[in-house]
Amino acid sequence: MGKIFSKSSIMKKMAPVLLASVFLLPLSARAEIKAGSVEVSPFAGYNFFEERQNLENQPVIGGRLGYNITNTLGIEGGWNFIKSYVEDKSLPRTRQGQFASPTSSVFITQYNLDLLYHFMPESRFNPYITAGYGIVHYTPKINNKNLSVLDFGVGAKYWVAENVALRADVRDSMIFDEHIHNVATTLGVVFAFGGTSAAPAPVEPAPAPVPVAEVVEPVPVPPATPTAALSIDPATVTKGQSAIITWKSQYASGCELQPGIGPVPTEGVRTITPVSSTSYNLECSGAGGSATSTVRVTVVLPPPPAPAPLPPAAAAAAKRFCSKPAVLAINFDTDKSDIKPRYHDELKTVGDFLVYFPNAKGEISGHTDSTASHAHNQKLSERRAESVEKYISKTFNINPGRITTKGYGETKPVASNKTKAGRAQNRRIVANFTCE
Repeated sequence: MGKIFSKSSIMKKMAPVLLASVFLLPLSARAEIKAGSVEVSPFAGYNFFEERQNLENQPVIGGRLGYNITNTLGIEGGWNFIKSYVEDKSLPRTRQGQFASPTSSVFITQYNLDLLYHFMPESRFNPYITAGYGIVHYTPKINNKNLSVLDFGVGAKYWVAENVALRADVRDSMIFDEHIHNVATTLGVVFAFGGTSAAPAPVEPAPAPVPVAEVVEPVPVPPATPTAALSIDPATVTKGQSAIITWKSQYASGCELQPGIGPVPTEGVRTITPVSSTSYNLECSGAGGSATSTVRVTVVLPPPPAPAPLPPAAAAAAKRFCSKPAVLAINFDTDKSDIKPRYHDELKTVGDFLVYFPNAKGEISGHTDSTASHAHNQKLSERRAESVEKYISKTFNINPGRITTKGYGETKPVASNKTKAGRAQNRRIVANFTCE
């Protein structure tokens, strides 16, 4: 401790000057941090170096210039200077950032830009926290880099006059490049200029004397007419869902909510689950009369479930047979209506389709070429259509009423009857169904 105090001559010289400048100023009944004010703060203190720098702890002097953005938050630029000496001159320099012989004295200059947060800005005593960023120069240099500094600390201001305060703080300056911590304690004076004080609480004027008035008999006031307000949310619900009904009245002695609820308090909330669309009526009565309010809730059926996707086979059958004629790949022997076994697979596609779609119905139609008489061809086309219908109905258990048959003979050719290929196209069975 003797080493510290023996090297604090700067502090001894600065302290009387700072204290004299404070106590020669008039005191003020109102002292605080003012938004928009500028503060000038000279200071002196003592710096403690991290041991591995091999520097003696020495006094520090400097100044700060700040601006209070609000009465709690301020920004401040600072400068400080330290002259130190190598502590152990016999110690060899073994790592970066360490001073040793032949260096004797070291000069340190630091510049900072800090933010301050005041905890009690409207009182005479203002504790605060501070943090910021800066740069520091060592002469001689620690290394060839610009040294960046992150400093943070705590402090307090005590206002001894409206624009003058004593200030003390403790800060840790961490040098990024060397991972060194320097701790400084300082004492200074704050001189504040400008700014706006927090508005004082308004003083209520003294009440004016009440003139003595002559006694007047009160006029009877008729009772107020009751009011009634009823609402429901939502106004439309799906069957089985609930709604919230809310009501409120004034100047009423009692209320009744219908249908099915009965007497209720003059205000309240209730959950209802109506089974059908219903109008609700609130009637409130009092000494001044009665009032009513009505709301209606609409109940709708839930939407039908979405149809299940068709199996691939059913989708293919629907694509072939629904709402468009489909020519069946069936051939008959000359002047015959018997179905050969090799065409059963083709007819199975029609039977499966009618099973997949139980509401589908339509017509099986027969057609011929023009090689025989018109009457003969008409009868032949009817027999072939009926043969196909009977096979499908019996084999796949299809209600015969779902399939009608009709023969068109040679009346609807799709190709020329003058060629063999054309006549083959005209001898056909067509399935024409509708799918509901």
